[in-house]
Amino acid sequence: MKNYNSPLSERYPSKEMKYLFSPEMKFRTWRKLWIALAEAEKELGLDITQEQINELKAHADDINYDEARQREAIVRHDVMSHVYAYGVQCPKAKGIIHLGATSCYVGDNTDLIIMAEGLKLIRTKLINVIAKLSQFADNYKSLPTLGFTHFQPAQPTTVGKRATLWIQDLLMDLSDVEYLLSTLRLLGSKGTTGTQASFLELFDGSREKVKQLDQLIAEKMGYEGCYPVSGQTYSRKVDSRVLNVLSGIAQSAHKFSNDIRLLQHLKEVEEPFEKNQIGSSAMAYKRNPMRSERIAALANYVMSDAMNPALTAATQWFERTLDDSANKRLSMSEGFLAVDGILELYINVASGLVVYPKVIEARLMSELPFMATENILMDAVKAGGDRQELHERIRTHSMAAGKVVKEEGKENDLLDRIAADSAFNMTKDQLQSLMKPENFVGCAPAQTSEFLEQMVNPVLEKNKHLLGISAEINV
Repeated sequence: MKNYNSPLSERYPSKEMKYLFSPEMKFRTWRKLWIALAEAEKELGLDITQEQINELKAHADDINYDEARQREAIVRHDVMSHVYAYGVQCPKAKGIIHLGATSCYVGDNTDLIIMAEGLKLIRTKLINVIAKLSQFADNYKSLPTLGFTHFQPAQPTTVGKRATLWIQDLLMDLSDVEYLLSTLRLLGSKGTTGTQASFLELFDGSREKVKQLDQLIAEKMGYEGCYPVSGQTYSRKVDSRVLNVLSGIAQSAHKFSNDIRLLQHLKEVEEPFEKNQIGSSAMAYKRNPMRSERIAALANYVMSDAMNPALTAATQWFERTLDDSANKRLSMSEGFLAVDGILELYINVASGLVVYPKVIEARLMSELPFMATENILMDAVKAGGDRQELHERIRTHSMAAGKVVKEEGKENDLLDRIAADSAFNMTKDQLQSLMKPENFVGCAPAQTSEFLEQMVNPVLEKNKHLLGISAEINV
């Protein structure tokens, strides 16, 4: 309790994402990469025996951390400390561990592997958020609700149609994640400045074997190939691309959380609220939208975090500098952890949204007379009224009714005013018959159904094996 612990690892992300960025994942991947390197070098003719490789494989997971820590205190180099520790466990193979490689062989290839695995986990959670919201949109596709522009009352939409706007943003994010995953490669074994000079020496000048080495390593690690050129490191532009995609997810989630917070203020839609949950330490009646607020808070962090790899990518010198190391170590891991936390919350909120149709109807009906004036005007004109005169009269009545609502706090009496105006020749019952909310939502129900059928269902069907993630979060 006396040392600082990052909230990003303590409170928000899943255990799966935390494991990806754990020392255990990193150092186990280092050993897998050393095994892949040794196997590839053996297959290409270097003097490496199967006995040595078997010894490396026998100790791939039982990492002797104490040995590595003690060595690092002496040599001040993490990679060489782990090479040494691995060699202690594998005395027959210690001479061929890390043969021809630089620190970036294990460091950068591991970072790329962890980011790829992180993006796969993010993709799974995005799909599950989309599935939850799609069910919500379908359930409420025909429920009319007051639309807003500038957060001012506007033409009605439906609760489900509004949800399709959230889903569409997430579909764009999913497309970005999938494209990015399709382009990720490994660094491979590029050497100190990317020229592979040490490997060319090992293979007696055989350029073909050097090329094959990269491909074999990639295949052994489950990748299609390696980046064709690099300095000592893979281009830090990759990190910037990754965090830009994560930032895009944060933007989408933030927009959703804003809408839910506003709707909760209006008492129309609420995020889940547990039976024994406390909304406020001072005001026992409060039901604060704390999960949506947390989404917004984490999203703000991720959007600002995207600047870090952008600045790093822009300021790398020639074949490499080391000013990326500390920044990269923080910005990439915490960007993933934060987005994972956001999506955990998003799944939870989307799974338990509570809708209050009567509140929605009451607010809509209080504004609907203003929006129905065009319909009223057209009906009065068809009955023989003068369009210009009626337009001026209905404008005057609308202004007067608006004043009653705003300045006197009374109910909207626009229909009473129009019914009392003989120029319209319409009874209150006739006017009320025009006040059917479903007549004012346009194509919203059909748009929702078509969107779900054409854009969402194929994605969910394609990824049905990834559905079923349940978000267990700390309230």
